[in-house]
Amino acid sequence: MKASGYANNSATDKLKPFEFDRREPGPQDVVIDILYCGVCHSDIHSARNEWGHTHYPFVPGHEIIGRVRAVGNNVSRFKAGELVGVGCLVDSCRECEPCKEGLEQYCENGWTGTYGSEDKIGGTPHTHTFGGYSDKITVSERFVLRVPDNLDPAAAAPLLCAGITTYSPLKHWKVSSGQKVGIIGLGGLGHMGIKFAHAMGAHVTMITTSPAKGKDAKRLGADGVLISTDASAMTAAQGSFDFLLNTIPVGHDVNPYMGLLKLDGTMVIVGAVEALTKVSGVPFIFKRRSMAGSLIGGLPETQEMLDFCGKHNITCDIEMIDIKNINAAYDRTVKGDVKYRFVIDMGTLAN
Repeated sequence: MKASGYANNSATDKLKPFEFDRREPGPQDVVIDILYCGVCHSDIHSARNEWGHTHYPFVPGHEIIGRVRAVGNNVSRFKAGELVGVGCLVDSCRECEPCKEGLEQYCENGWTGTYGSEDKIGGTPHTHTFGGYSDKITVSERFVLRVPDNLDPAAAAPLLCAGITTYSPLKHWKVSSGQKVGIIGLGGLGHMGIKFAHAMGAHVTMITTSPAKGKDAKRLGADGVLISTDASAMTAAQGSFDFLLNTIPVGHDVNPYMGLLKLDGTMVIVGAVEALTKVSGVPFIFKRRSMAGSLIGGLPETQEMLDFCGKHNITCDIEMIDIKNINAAYDRTVKGDVKYRFVIDMGTLAN
């Protein structure tokens, strides 16, 4: 099945038009015409081989919204014309304990990413998966998600990564009404963390180095703003938070943030996939605090997140772009010049 998209051929190459093959649908497959695809910073890291394992040619994109074009003979959950989504995963072993529990993101035998993973299903000449910067995709029914009709489909696209990345830890650590929650960092992840924690009934504080972001944080649902470079404000806030969601995307000193937690409080790391520069045992020991990590979400929880968004009318704040402007969007994303996620109108692929 012929497909069109954008790809690059080396770490220094720009993304450009690319023709390739998708597999014809098998009995359990869903073929999706892609309408929108979000731009995640992981797309950029991968396209530029900054994590060291990219296979070229490389088609990014794992925040996919589209409509079902066709389904395999054994597909029962979806039919042509329905609005659906595909996130970061398109397969897993399905047999290990995490997979059986609907935690495919922790598959013990290695999940298959929407792009850049070994293609274990096959059906094309390609050895690795190609992502959503394209006009269509074929995905196993298990890894397709239903998108509530009341949501703006373009603004729903980043929910498939930024949304579930922040929803999952808030839900797992049982954030609820009456709790004081801090969201550290206001970007693609942080702005969703504010929206979710607010909808869950928590008292939400945006923790940022930038006073200029305070007004927007309150527009998004934050009850207060804490400037982390203000020593007196940080001292006054010591021991006052039940939960912290840390979305800082680079290595950093976590000690000032750990001190903000109450007895038995937890800080969850979702942004930094590199070394944390300084971690002292003192904040952990003397208040029985915890620091943990969290990775996206499994398919059941991702569907739960989308349904929650439908109920509370939550989507991402986006800037829509034409596919021809993707390279400029990458540069702007690296500079932090977007509020808060770029989304590609894949209809522009034909222009």
